[in-house]
Amino acid sequence: MFTVEKIGGTSMSALKQVIDNVILFEREGDALYNRIFVVSAFSGVTNLLLENKKTGEPGVYHRLAQHQDFHKPLKELVIKLKEINTQYVDLGLNLAEADTFIENHINDAQKYLENLSNILASGYVSQESILQAAREILASIGESHSAYNFTQILNNMGINATLVDLSGLHDHHQYTIDQRIKHSFANIDFKKTICIVTGYAKGTEGIMREFDRGYSEVTFSKIAQELKPDEAIIHKEYHLSTADPGIVGVENCIPVGNTNYDIADQLADVGMEAIHPKASKPLEINGINLRIKNTFEPAHPGTLITKDFVSETKRVEVITGTDKLVLIDVYDPLMVSNVGSDLKIMQIFADNKISYIFKATSANSISIVIWERDFDQKLVSDLESEFEKVTVEKTAMVCMLGTNMDYPGLLAHAAQALTDAGINIMSAGFALRKVNIQFLVARDRFKDAVIALNRAMA
Repeated sequence: MFTVEKIGGTSMSALKQVIDNVILFEREGDALYNRIFVVSAFSGVTNLLLENKKTGEPGVYHRLAQHQDFHKPLKELVIKLKEINTQYVDLGLNLAEADTFIENHINDAQKYLENLSNILASGYVSQESILQAAREILASIGESHSAYNFTQILNNMGINATLVDLSGLHDHHQYTIDQRIKHSFANIDFKKTICIVTGYAKGTEGIMREFDRGYSEVTFSKIAQELKPDEAIIHKEYHLSTADPGIVGVENCIPVGNTNYDIADQLADVGMEAIHPKASKPLEINGINLRIKNTFEPAHPGTLITKDFVSETKRVEVITGTDKLVLIDVYDPLMVSNVGSDLKIMQIFADNKISYIFKATSANSISIVIWERDFDQKLVSDLESEFEKVTVEKTAMVCMLGTNMDYPGLLAHAAQALTDAGINIMSAGFALRKVNIQFLVARDRFKDAVIALNRAMA
């Protein structure tokens, strides 16, 4: 079977387990090959290059963006990456060669960054395009580092591995991302080698311009779209489960065996990404099935995501949600029977480049839920200039997801479970297809709500 697979940063940092559980598990000889692995940077490296994804702590990029000296953090980065290299000597990594590779790579990247910094300081060009280029150059360092190390280790083990570096640091062809992928794989015999591919891919359109930190999944998806594998696989450090085991307990949830791309989109909408929705679309459109596997449980088949799967029995498949939301309620007594109030609100959201994930309406009010990270006081000011009253409240959302869960009494059953747990439902909603039933609850009751629904629907 020919597969295109992706290994995330946390799994990459456990490289011995990746080799034992993914590369070698129940495979030998020719069965080792016909596989392409798209790799992320080692855990935490992209945070140092750009910014901490969770805390926002600035990395090298922000020094450059704020016209500060970025040479010192780059030197510190080299030291950090060399420290990471030492962790894989026991696996067969040639430390001297690996250290030289990353030194040379960062030195070359630094020259480009210095040129960009000088152009930026001149004031003659748009900051946006220059900073975007710097962000791309920095991001590419992490994947080039991890892919090089992984490839060298496999070759030193006697496994034929080919490094496919899509970062294009030394390639000045004006390729789009798709063209770079097509060119890079053109002369590779997949039956005789394992391909280790950088999660970052350079292209004229700029992969981070639209996808930012989700770029490695987009690279993975574009490679699958080009090469049409029998299956696409993502290796994570956890199973895609019926609920978050960290909330409900490992003993109270199980891996989701099968689901479809629609449910994957619903998961992504509340931040529980099986795959970035814009990375999943090419797979779905091209009829490529996606499997989510736990790196640390290689014998488990994981979750298979297909285009047309529908559960044979009516049931809730996943309980999920997030407590990182803000509810914005817009009230005006002139809304009733006034055509265009909703449109005016949506235009203000669009002007502020803010998307919503939930909306409910009544005669004189419209309640909209957004991610807290996207909240901006300017949005509230713009709404207040057009409507009588705007109320902002932190909130949480719990969701019941399923490919076939439209049965009488489900909503009542869920509401009763929350009531029995003493949880007030602030709002609720679902579309006609009923693949996602959503409840807004107080933020401090989020985990209680997940536990209550999981217990009721198990």
